Amino acid sequence: MFQQLFQCPLTIARHQAGPLLAERLAYLAHGAEQGRTQSSLRLIAQHLLVFVDYLPLTTADAISIEQIHAAADRWINRQPRPAHVTDYYHGRMRFISDARQWLSFLGRLRPSASAPHAYTYMIEDYTHYMTQEQGLSPHTIRGRRWHLEQFLERFWQQQRPFDQISIADIDAAVVRKGEQDHYSRVSMKGYVTVLRAFFRYAEQRGWCAPGLAAAILSPRLFADTTLPKGPSWDDVQRVLATTEGDQPKAIRDRAIILLFAVYGLRVGEVRALRLEDLDWVQELLYVTRPKPRRRQAYPLSHTVGEALLRYLQTVRPQVTCRAVFLTLRAPIVPLGSGVLYDVVAERLRPVAPALPHHGPHALRHACARRLLAQGFSMKAIGDHLGHRKLDTTRVYAKVDLAGLRQVADVDLRALL
Repeated sequence: MFQQLFQCPLTIARHQAGPLLAERLAYLAHGAEQGRTQSSLRLIAQHLLVFVDYLPLTTADAISIEQIHAAADRWINRQPRPAHVTDYYHGRMRFISDARQWLSFLGRLRPSASAPHAYTYMIEDYTHYMTQEQGLSPHTIRGRRWHLEQFLERFWQQQRPFDQISIADIDAAVVRKGEQDHYSRVSMKGYVTVLRAFFRYAEQRGWCAPGLAAAILSPRLFADTTLPKGPSWDDVQRVLATTEGDQPKAIRDRAIILLFAVYGLRVGEVRALRLEDLDWVQELLYVTRPKPRRRQAYPLSHTVGEALLRYLQTVRPQVTCRAVFLTLRAPIVPLGSGVLYDVVAERLRPVAPALPHHGPHALRHACARRLLAQGFSMKAIGDHLGHRKLDTTRVYAKVDLAGLRQVADVDLRALL
C-alpha cells in the first residue's frame, strides 16, 4: 500500500516501521474501497502516524472524545510550529474528525458520558417490545422512538415522575403539535396513535395509572377532505428535461427520478435497491416493499432500463457495495433519504413552485394520477403502488376531473 502512495524510500520505510502497522493498513484499504483518491489516502496515512504519536494507542483501552480534543490541542501547539501552517483552527478540527473516524473503524472510540435520562429505560423496554413482540420494522420503531423521546424530554427537564403525567399533559402536548409544529390533522392522529400505544404498554408494566391510554383522544378525520399533492405529468416531463446531458449527477438523478415517477416507489424502496434486484435477462425490476414486507417484480421499462444502465456503466463508482445508488465522491456510501429528497426537490421546485411539497412522494402522486387518467382500475393502481388497502388508492379518484365530468354529463332522465 505505501509503495503505491509514496515514491521516497525513506517515507515508505517510516510508514512501514511505525506502530500499529496492521491497523493503519486496514484503514487505508477501507478508504480505497470507499473510492478515496491517492492524494486523500496519502494525507490519511500521514495523519495516522500523527495519531499514533499523540494518542495512547499502544494500550488496549478505548479512547475518549476528551482525549482526542486534548491531543489535538497538543498537536497544534507543538514547538517549533511549522512555518507553512497558518490555519490552526481547521487543522485542529481535521485532526479531531479524522481521529474519530479511525478510532470508530477500530472499535476503540469511547462514547461520551452523558447524564442518564430518567425515562431511558422505559423507551428501551418499549423498543424491545416493538421489536420482539410486535415485529415492527426498524423504520417504524425509529419514528415512534423519536416521538416518544420528544414527548418525554419535556417532563424530564421538569424533573417530574412518570406516574404524575396526566391526561391534561398529554392533551397539551397534542395541541402543541398543531399550534407550534404546524402538524396537519393526519400527522396529529399519527402522533396520538404513538402516544396511545406507548401508554397502553406503560399501563401493562405498571408505570402509570390504568385508563390513561383510553382517555387519549385523537383529532377526527373526514374521508376525502384533501387532494393528493402531486405535479402534473407535464411537470414531470419538464423535470426529466433538466436531467439531460452528460454530467454524472444528471445521469444519476435521471435514473432516480424515473423510478419515483414511473413506478411510484417510496424513498426507502429506492434506497433498498441492490444490483441483484435488476434482472437484465428477464427485464425485471424487483422492489422490496417495506409495508407488506414482500418482494414485488415489475417489468423493467425501456426508458427506465436505459437510464439505469447508463448510470451503472458510466457513473456509478466501481466498489464492492451492492446498493444501486451511491455517492459520487468519496467516501462512497449508499445515498441517504435526505439526498434522495434533495435530488427531486432541487429539480421539481423550479418547475412547480406552487406545490406544497417537492419531495419524492410528490412524484408518487403524479404516477398514480397518470395511471388513473390512462384508465387503470383502482385495484391495478393499488397493486402498482404497493398499497395494502383499496381505500389508500381511492383518494386519487378525486383528481380524475375528466371522468367526473363524464358522470355529470349523463342524461339522468333516461334512467327515470
